[in-house]
Amino acid sequence: MRVLITGISGFVGSVLAGYLLSGSFKQSPELHGTVHRADSRIQGLRDQLHLHKGDLRNRSWIDEVIVRVKPDFVFHLAAWSDVRASWDQPWAVYELNLSCQLNLLEALRRHAPEARVLVVASSEVYGLIEPGDLPINESTPLRPNSPYGISKVAQDLMAQQYWYNYRLSAVRVRSFNHIGPGQSDSFVASAFARQIAEIEAGLQEPVLKVGNLEAERDYTDVRDMVRAYWLALQHGEPGGVYNIGSGSSIPVWELLNVLLDLSSVEITLEQDPQRLRPSDVPSVVCDPNRFFRKTGWVPTIPLRESLKEVLLYWRKNTSASSGGP
Repeated sequence: MRVLITGISGFVGSVLAGYLLSGSFKQSPELHGTVHRADSRIQGLRDQLHLHKGDLRNRSWIDEVIVRVKPDFVFHLAAWSDVRASWDQPWAVYELNLSCQLNLLEALRRHAPEARVLVVASSEVYGLIEPGDLPINESTPLRPNSPYGISKVAQDLMAQQYWYNYRLSAVRVRSFNHIGPGQSDSFVASAFARQIAEIEAGLQEPVLKVGNLEAERDYTDVRDMVRAYWLALQHGEPGGVYNIGSGSSIPVWELLNVLLDLSSVEITLEQDPQRLRPSDVPSVVCDPNRFFRKTGWVPTIPLRESLKEVLLYWRKNTSASSGGP
């Protein structure tokens, strides 16, 4: 079983690699991954991986990778993922997310047409959610309200088109918010946890900068999410689309309160206009029932445990960067 993960050194890609190499499967995969820049997240796995360093925007390079690997399964995770920053660089988001996927699908169509490929979109494809849309199922209208969301709609529909036109077995998932240790601090849980860790270490004044705390979001631990990705690729219908999330939501202030409860320092909150999105949605709740019925997957890791590990990750990183014990 040959598996290729694009973006294997990213937050989700590295967790997925660890899961696939955990010994949970009867047949250990021959695991390949594409790496563009940094690969620090997969240092502990390097001797079990076949890494291919290059840029997915280079069509001839990804052609060569697919010819060499001949994958049975492909997880396409390499993408721009920062929603807020997408307003500052919209063309960069479109160019990166679309050209990388187009080159990959073309290479698979020509050189590995029997492969199954998972294309990961996002709840951001639904965009301007109205109260009557909740919970969000796969038939909810797509109203993307950010450059990032538009790029993910295009990725989603491109994958469907390759199934319609070429019978390339592309399965689409629309994942809702996921969190865990190692995530960039451009995402809300990590942004809070990093600030708390730096305050605890005396590297920051005891003032935590926040954005919109009223927004309600559906959170899933990244370890549950990568398990879902594997099941989607194993059992999902080619051309089909599945929402993946917990099925419940909480306001951002409640997530923050859990993190504050895990710390013993007194912290003041201060709203930072730079952390507000130009367009935000009050409430997002996933309806994952189609995926539940298809695979039997349910999330198992409690939110408090996820947040505890995120905070521990930032405490460790903060201590290391400050030269602490």
